Amino acid sequence: MDSIANRVNAIGWNFVILMSRQGKIRLSEFFSSYTESEKRRIIRDITSEVLPRQPKMCNIIEKGDSKFVYRRYASLYFIAGVPSDMNELLVLEQIHLFVEALDGYFNSVCELDLVFSLHKSLMILFEMFIGGMLCESNKRDVLRSIIEAEELVEETAKPGEDAKSQLDDGLTFHEQFQLGRKPGKRGGRGF
Repeated sequence: MDSIANRVNAIGWNFVILMSRQGKIRLSEFFSSYTESEKRRIIRDITSEVLPRQPKMCNIIEKGDSKFVYRRYASLYFIAGVPSDMNELLVLEQIHLFVEALDGYFNSVCELDLVFSLHKSLMILFEMFIGGMLCESNKRDVLRSIIEAEELVEETAKPGEDAKSQLDDGLTFHEQFQLGRKPGKRGGRGF
């Protein structure tokens, strides 16, 4: 029975973390169950082992029964935690596919896009990966689904409400102001 559980766990990512060169976490999603202390330990391990590595070094770090597979794009590290028996080249390809989907949506994604539109980055991640497993590999289909969701929000907006504020419901007033949007009442929460 344990071998079946191990094979099931070996087909997807345990977590994905996007981190800047300075060690700031820009996005993190844990697909497997971890306690808060385990999450902090994982982030500490990534910070101490991935960030100081030279560009020509291997993109795979084995750590106990799992491994970190990472790739650096400009100032961001895309790090996936995977089971030790998962194919590293496949994980690198999946990371690249996620980056291409982000590029397609944001027109050349940068760190600020992730900071100010974290919820949209997560929408893309969740459209592609379910429970850490790649379920949609077609970038056009992923982007089409995201655009359809945005159009649905705009269609269901009440008259006189700003649909953009509903799309950016997770942003603070300051973040909306920085994006050039007029902060105002948002989706039924009475802010």
